Amino acid sequence: MLGLFTKKANTLLGIDISSTSVKLLELSRSGGRYRVEAYAVEPLPPNAVIEKNVVELDGVGQAVARVIVKARTGVKSAAVAVAGSAVITKTIEMEGGLNDDELENQLKIEADQYIPYPLEEVALDFEVRGPARNSGRVDVLLAACRRENVEVREAALGLAGLTAKVVDVEAFALERACGLLGAQLGGDQAGMTVAVVDIGATMTTLSVLHKGRTIYSREQLFGGLQLTEEIQRRYGLSWEESGLAKKKGGLPDDYDSEVLQPFKDAVVQQVSRSLQFFFASGQFNDVDCIVLAGGTASIPGLDRLIQQKVGTRTLVANPFADMSLSNKVNAGVLASDAPALMIACGLAMRSFD
Repeated sequence: MLGLFTKKANTLLGIDISSTSVKLLELSRSGGRYRVEAYAVEPLPPNAVIEKNVVELDGVGQAVARVIVKARTGVKSAAVAVAGSAVITKTIEMEGGLNDDELENQLKIEADQYIPYPLEEVALDFEVRGPARNSGRVDVLLAACRRENVEVREAALGLAGLTAKVVDVEAFALERACGLLGAQLGGDQAGMTVAVVDIGATMTTLSVLHKGRTIYSREQLFGGLQLTEEIQRRYGLSWEESGLAKKKGGLPDDYDSEVLQPFKDAVVQQVSRSLQFFFASGQFNDVDCIVLAGGTASIPGLDRLIQQKVGTRTLVANPFADMSLSNKVNAGVLASDAPALMIACGLAMRSFD
């Protein structure tokens, strides 16, 4: 090795704590090209995380410790994310020309207008998004979250010997990872409107990106666990066996027609309904492309079914298509997990800010 992908001291592990698993991803970069250095996925104990809230801190901490061992990484700093539903975001106009400290002080004075919690219970962050319509002013994105949501994630990483250097928002991590889908999306991305449907275990999130920025986000309770539960109920398998059979196969012949197809139809219905809510909300009445993310996106033929029923080009996200891989990463396994790793990938990209 020429040491092209030397690990800088600021390498951060992307750690995505979802409802059913902990996903770890480590990236390095040389020039404009990324490389996957390490990755692993570790299941969580049942009900350790419920609807994106960490309920059993020890169980989550132990899963993080296991995923680090599995990934064989020595990096001790990480980026983690809170769910969009836990965060209040607001774009506000402020005077241009203020430095970060001045902006922060000004925001603290104004923040209580926008946030329904006492400020001492809240973690605040902000990002200057660019010039506002009024000359001499800038648009600043304010993000606020209950401190306990941040602290419980920091504590879970701490139990595994990691330091949370960055606490991000899942929607922003997803947006960042979507920047890697250029080759997949094709065409003129500058003006594209892309609907990213992240189908997790219990929650489906629609994020609509216009010109690379999130303009709409909506969560609903629906996810891949419904398929696991149906397999468990119909075939009398344990929870673990059902989850494994869903991934690896080996179920009776009627599985495809009796269980999988109705679930795929339900996914199509959810996607269609989410898009209708988006169209009803404002200035758009179509999207250029639907991108499927999350573990459920890997179900064979789901993308084709959605494209056929909704009438919009649909593809399965793979942020790693143009990346090289270290020799400890299994290319086949990574490819099948790729759509579920979008948030972890967006978090790992924080190493290069």
